[in-house]
Amino acid sequence: MGYHEKPWLSLYGEHVSEHSQVKEMSLADLLKWSVETYGDQPALSFYEQKWSFKEVSETVQTLTNVLHSIGFTKGDRLAIMLPNTPHYVFTLFAVAQAGGVNVQVNPMYVEREVEHVLNDSGATHMIVLDRLYPLVKKVQAQTSLEKIIVVQLEEQQVDLEEGDLWFDEVKSMDVPQAPDVSCKPDEDIALLQYTGGTTGVSKGVMLTHKNLMANAEQIYDFMFRPVDVPDAPKIMSILPMFHIYGLTCNVFLGFRAGCNQIILPRFELEEVVQTVKREKPFQFSAVPTMYIALNSHPNLEEYGFDQVDYYNSGGAAMPVEQLHLFEKRTGCNLCEGYGLSEASPTTHFNPPFRKRRVGSIGIPLPSLDAKVFQETDHGFVEAPIGEVGELAVKGPQVMKGYWKRPAETDKVLKDGWLFTGDMARMDEDGYFYIVDRKKDMIIASGYNVYPREIEEVLYQHPAVQEVIVVGVPDAYRGETVKAFIALKDQEIVTEAEIISYSSKFLAAYKVPKFVEFREELPKSAVGKLLRRSLRDEELKRIEN
Repeated sequence: MGYHEKPWLSLYGEHVSEHSQVKEMSLADLLKWSVETYGDQPALSFYEQKWSFKEVSETVQTLTNVLHSIGFTKGDRLAIMLPNTPHYVFTLFAVAQAGGVNVQVNPMYVEREVEHVLNDSGATHMIVLDRLYPLVKKVQAQTSLEKIIVVQLEEQQVDLEEGDLWFDEVKSMDVPQAPDVSCKPDEDIALLQYTGGTTGVSKGVMLTHKNLMANAEQIYDFMFRPVDVPDAPKIMSILPMFHIYGLTCNVFLGFRAGCNQIILPRFELEEVVQTVKREKPFQFSAVPTMYIALNSHPNLEEYGFDQVDYYNSGGAAMPVEQLHLFEKRTGCNLCEGYGLSEASPTTHFNPPFRKRRVGSIGIPLPSLDAKVFQETDHGFVEAPIGEVGELAVKGPQVMKGYWKRPAETDKVLKDGWLFTGDMARMDEDGYFYIVDRKKDMIIASGYNVYPREIEEVLYQHPAVQEVIVVGVPDAYRGETVKAFIALKDQEIVTEAEIISYSSKFLAAYKVPKFVEFREELPKSAVGKLLRRSLRDEELKRIEN
């Protein structure tokens, strides 16, 4: 059976259609449609405050009017540097209504990183959290930034320079109605999503209105249509909105599905468990490190996590041992998916209407094709079923390209296929499995070693909390394996014990030759363990 036959389609059955009916809609159209469909139902909850879909639209219109009045026009870029707040949602839709482009800025960025994103995107306007305002002002003179709107969440207030505005003032400004702006959903860029820079300089991924709308519709068709969804379902919005996973799978999906998004600014373990107990959400989306943190809670069983209908995980590979532990403690299935910024982001998911396969990223979403390619002297050819190659996808959610980087775009977009840089295999039923990042592969004595395989083994050790495996230079083997480990509280284990344990489950060339224990491992803002950070650190240490 070849890939062109799409074996996963037989798994869709009566639950899912082969193709999603992607509408020619902009994000502004999505908001308008959600008001017509859901009206006074709750859309956003933020501590003691709530907004219906209609109230969200009214606030968005006010902000759109103000943006127009201060010179923001079609095609302009507006940078958002906020934690999860309703203001984030208002801004996303207001920029879309004004015909502009949202630029995602990680609120954990330092001056150099903020300056890079502002200069690269050419953003002229910005909405920023009050405590981050001084940082932005330090770099403003080196950028094209003209106007700043500041969101205040706490009592402490900074002094704004002349020309800058408070978000709360904007809501009461008396300005003319902004004109309607035309949009070509399949051409106009809605979002510049900057990659985390894990494979080089951070690049702006150009996502069109159609890309984002298509992915929200694909996820809705695959995850919501096949299951019994309550009216006005509550979903936890903990994933950072500045990350594409949280943006599409919570914010835009929430407006498509009529959900009440329970917004928390960040993942704080005790606040999260208390919120779940109080709100009883239908869906809970998180990254593996969040689930690992939940597993560490001594009384998780007392907070109603067994009543959540739908758990999903993405952003990084979920350690199998941690997945089983979470399912054991909650009695619920935890489904893994896969995506990347360049695909808006979701491409694969374990279907809720089939038995979940541990370790698999699931099957492709509707309207998506996926293949595993191997590079030969004659170009790329499809890998036989079960063999490893580079995962490539083709579908309506695939990006337009990298902002102002045509050469970089050409490296990953080939004949409509997005080459992900991830090494994968597909089984005979159409389930896909990520083996590792193409650039993370370790070549030791001529053997290909995939860090994830070693990490999965080490996660099974009872003392291990988190682990990152990297390749380090070796004069004899070319590269050899080193494991960085954070232990669980009050656990003690030696390097020799870890190496001995590994040798029971791994071929000799895969066993770590070095083990370094740390109190914590480096993570991205979304909680993804940063392999490259440690690999670069090792290379610098060796060079010195």
